[in-house]
Amino acid sequence: WFSGDDVYMTNENERQEYVLNENGIIFVGNAKYIEARGWYYGQFQDHLLNICLTMLDLSLYYRQDPAMDIARRGDPKYVGRVISSMINGNDNDNGVLLGKWQGSFHSHENPSRWDGSVVILQKWRQDNYKPVQYGQCWVFAGVMCTVLRCLGIPTRLVSNFNSAHDVDRNLSIDKYYDSSGKSLNIGKDSTWDYHVWNESWFIRPDLGTSYNGWQVLDATPQEQSKG
Repeated sequence: WFSGDDVYMTNENERQEYVLNENGIIFVGNAKYIEARGWYYGQFQDHLLNICLTMLDLSLYYRQDPAMDIARRGDPKYVGRVISSMINGNDNDNGVLLGKWQGSFHSHENPSRWDGSVVILQKWRQDNYKPVQYGQCWVFAGVMCTVLRCLGIPTRLVSNFNSAHDVDRNLSIDKYYDSSGKSLNIGKDSTWDYHVWNESWFIRPDLGTSYNGWQVLDATPQEQSKG
């Protein structure tokens, strides 16, 4: 609400939706069969703020340099990166959720059964900050949205039903064929049925005003970022 803040939104309806709304819909499935799942963010429920602040204190960023980490907590770019790392537990950093996409879920929670963030974050705390099993992309995104809204950063979810995965950073999805038109299985790029991630609203003084607005954040631990 404060015009001098990096996360200031001028539109009151957007503030209500992307900061204060505790309920939402996550779209999953595929392009021919899109399913709408209700999700309870619950960012203002009891103990959630303390859980989110503990998340910052457990991060590798804080453990490596506490003074630097605390000094940068007013920067939504930095906080977004820390939280996107902490939502998943794949970095041995006491993260919230472990991802699993194959095999049996009988001994733990099937990702499709989650319908809100609060129970996941409470279980994480009750289990002494051991990663909750299991999550997939929409679960990571739902929990990420809860934490960032709780910390005052406007956040929403984005679902996409033809998700390009470019492995060699040439900004194209490469497919190879022989002279007869037969597909050759030599490319590593791929396209997923669907993927869900987050966008958060803040300005980018590091890049210039044309980049202000919605910024992409993705907590799903498919592969490590370049540093």
